[in-house]
Amino acid sequence: MSKIISYKDSEDLKLEVTLLNDTIWLSLNQISNLFDRAKSVISRHLRDIFKTEELLENSVVAKFATTALDGKTYQTEHYNLDAILSLGYRVNSKRGTKFRIWATSILKDFLNQGDIALNFSLIL
Repeated sequence: MSKIISYKDSEDLKLEVTLLNDTIWLSLNQISNLFDRAKSVISRHLRDIFKTEELLENSVVAKFATTALDGKTYQTEHYNLDAILSLGYRVNSKRGTKFRIWATSILKDFLNQGDIALNFSLIL
């Protein structure tokens, strides 16, 4: 069962983070917002990560049903924490560093407690 956790940083960045299978998942749009980089930059780095086999695409990418503003449901690729962290090192973003610290603490809490409140929010 997946859970949605709110992430908010001190720079007014807000993300609805999906927690599923003991990891965190974000869409390309969310990652772009997180690192404050264009989607094309994030996509290029992802291609390089997969091309060099730093990560295997089929182990860090999953499609989730997402409801758009038009009310239609679409299958959207999401990337797990391993991919997000690899991207973070490549784009060298302060926001990404804050997110990594937050995500690590969330996952530790989840593994220790076995559960996380749906509306958990942490401000860094």
